[in-house]
Amino acid sequence: MARTRVYLDWNATSPLLPAARQALVDALDATGNPSSIHAEGRRARALVENARALVAALAGVAVGNVIFTSGGTEAANLALTPMLVRTHEKPCDLLFVSAGEHACVIEGSRFPTGCIRIVPLNAEGVVDLAALGAMLDAVGDARVMLALQAANNETGAIQPVREAAALVHGRGGVVVCDAVQAAGRIDCRVDTLDADAIFFSAHKIGGPKGVGALALRASDPNMEMRLVRGGGQERNLRAGTENVSGVVAFGVAAEWAQRERDSEARSLGDLRDAMEERLLSALPELTIFSRGAPRLPNTSAFAIAGAQASTLLIGLDLAGFAVSSGSACSSGKVKESHVLAAMGIAPDISMSVIRVSLGRDTSAADVSGFVDAYVSVATRIAQRRKAAA
Repeated sequence: MARTRVYLDWNATSPLLPAARQALVDALDATGNPSSIHAEGRRARALVENARALVAALAGVAVGNVIFTSGGTEAANLALTPMLVRTHEKPCDLLFVSAGEHACVIEGSRFPTGCIRIVPLNAEGVVDLAALGAMLDAVGDARVMLALQAANNETGAIQPVREAAALVHGRGGVVVCDAVQAAGRIDCRVDTLDADAIFFSAHKIGGPKGVGALALRASDPNMEMRLVRGGGQERNLRAGTENVSGVVAFGVAAEWAQRERDSEARSLGDLRDAMEERLLSALPELTIFSRGAPRLPNTSAFAIAGAQASTLLIGLDLAGFAVSSGSACSSGKVKESHVLAAMGIAPDISMSVIRVSLGRDTSAADVSGFVDAYVSVATRIAQRRKAAA
């Protein structure tokens, strides 16, 4: 009998919601191009616009202010430009990026290298607001864009976006928020965050891979922010025929995420907390990262010094548990986390980090089984290390 596998890597990708899968399959039969004016085209357009309304509700913006993209990475690249301003406004001069941002933000901006500044994190993985204020004071009249995620994908630390936005907006700046991990887990609407733009990725909330969205607070964006140029799709801000079936499934997932957010947060938070208590009881030397900060209810990152993540991942995979060593966007390689490095975590600890992220299908039995497996694998590694010393 085949061993049942347990998936605990929901921050990397979320299994497709059954309703989203069905919507995607049904939409594949929508023959028309959404830009065509005949009946088939109008039907495809209606599907896209209905999905746009659902994503707009998740973001808390006007329906016309949602721009569909190929995913969160493209949305970040689209947003992180000096030209992400309202029509006739002055472009941004500098980009401030928190040290814990995802690679799509750190590597994806269209600002000149010399115009990018890194904002430090504190030991809990939360952006240092005092440092941000000092950095803003130091640049005088320069117009600043701040890129600050709503929650970190590795540690789950929730960032003080609204407080940071008050500092940036007080100096006439712009705030872009990566809400990829936050969507469906905490309230990440534009007004709640006080951000000027936020972006999502469908596959993190039960939609398909390969579709995302940028949501803008203002209704009169500068057309020069365009990244993909060509036709006039997506309000002239993102050329190319829309991925109709992907967009439709994204809309279904967005509606589900908004509706189920609070109840899922409570249940997953209880599971995560119970898991951490059992781990600490069995392994008192365990370090749990960002535990002193508000965190996403589904996320836990922890380590034991000397127990290499690569070895742990293999052992846990063989035991039937799919977990991560951190971000999934590292070419499949386990390497030192830039997030933990920014928190001041020593390499011997950061190279031992396991990230567990829970989701809608995670059960108490799944979590209990994982704890048993982790304790067993980590103990074997420690015994081998001791014997070899």
